[in-house]
Amino acid sequence: MNTPTTTPAAATSRRQFIGTTAAASALTVAQSAWAAGSDEIKIGLIGCGGRGTGAAGQALSTNQQGITLHAVADAFKEKADGALSNLRNKVPDKVKVDDSRIFAGTDAYKKVIDCCDLVILTTPPGFRPYHFEAAVNAGKNIFMEKPVAVDAPGVRKVLEMAKVADEKNLKVVVGLQRRYQNCYKDALTQVKEQGIIGDIVSGQVYWNGGGIWFRDKRPDQSELMYQINNWYFFTWLCGDHINEQHIHNIDVANWFIGGHPVSAAGMGGRMQRVDKKFGQIYDHHYVEYTYENGVRVNSQCRHQSGVSNAVREEFTGTKGKIYLDNSGRCYANDHKGNTIWKYRPGGKDGGAAKGGAKKLDPDPYQTEHDTLQAAIRENKPLNNAYYGAESTMTAIMGRMATYSGKELKWEDVLNSKVQHMPNIITPESEPPVKPDADGWYPIAIPGKDIPGAPVV
Repeated sequence: MNTPTTTPAAATSRRQFIGTTAAASALTVAQSAWAAGSDEIKIGLIGCGGRGTGAAGQALSTNQQGITLHAVADAFKEKADGALSNLRNKVPDKVKVDDSRIFAGTDAYKKVIDCCDLVILTTPPGFRPYHFEAAVNAGKNIFMEKPVAVDAPGVRKVLEMAKVADEKNLKVVVGLQRRYQNCYKDALTQVKEQGIIGDIVSGQVYWNGGGIWFRDKRPDQSELMYQINNWYFFTWLCGDHINEQHIHNIDVANWFIGGHPVSAAGMGGRMQRVDKKFGQIYDHHYVEYTYENGVRVNSQCRHQSGVSNAVREEFTGTKGKIYLDNSGRCYANDHKGNTIWKYRPGGKDGGAAKGGAKKLDPDPYQTEHDTLQAAIRENKPLNNAYYGAESTMTAIMGRMATYSGKELKWEDVLNSKVQHMPNIITPESEPPVKPDADGWYPIAIPGKDIPGAPVV
């Protein structure tokens, strides 16, 4: 599904990365990228799974006029058809896709990019850098889901193309929706501007939950298409759940601390996910991230059943501690346990403690698309690709630390040449990993060099 059209980005130092993320390039295109002289914005959906279908529904539910779904693409025709059926039921007046614009196959993304103004990139994450590259080169505005890559070469490509997006005055939103959620934005203001907890000295971020879906191999499927359909369990497509899912919490740490870590060390493995059908990924990761200012953040993520769950973030400061939760229950205590701040959704007292933010606040998933389309219409700068790449690289560094059992430095992992995602994938391609004679896929073992499972 990916054919690169530019050479890989050059090696990047931590200082260059910070400089890149600190400021956008000067805008050189006067008009936003959509059909010139037209009030219509034609949306194309690339990747028609559950998240893609949801994102398309949100893109079609803004208050903007002239928004239509124009084309869809997926590696599997039945998924494209399923997404269209769902969207036609939800927003029938805005789905303008005829049979000639339902594309299937590993190169279907190119056809959607060719005929649309705004593209939604929601395929398995391994494809993201190449689809982003193609969309930027074609001058399209972009919503892309997190994570934006599965390896360092992919992150460097996204950073390279983010600069081109700025030069072309394109608008880019990345699906790290906590950055668009009122309780998190209010909490950040309290921490950064009001100083309610003082200077942050440590943090804990969690995504401990149950497992994920699994799809059996169909008799007619090649090994490649089986892996693409079952993408979550393969590092080259997913990057492991620390990257695909826990990135949300890791991103909050980078956001609140104000940068990326300089090193990481950790451990992980497979305790419940022991069947060969579960491909390559671990079922738990624990990482200690150290930031440039000496702050340490402990990161936990787990896919196990029958155990305690937690999806939240906490930061301790010199004056107190702040607790964050995407349900809207966000508050801060001083070191004596007294509440010094509590988020009030919609300005209502007590609502957060009862989960009221879900009802009283805007849906951050929807806000992402509202913001993107408003930026296109009003020609305002908007490019989330930089922090999307930074947080993706942070998650990848954590995975590399748990897979290797080594303490790793930011400069080394950002410039790593280990590439899990091939440059080119066609229906005839051999997948980069294959099962052995007993059906086992290569799984990283700390301290060992496992063929087919490179780490650093």
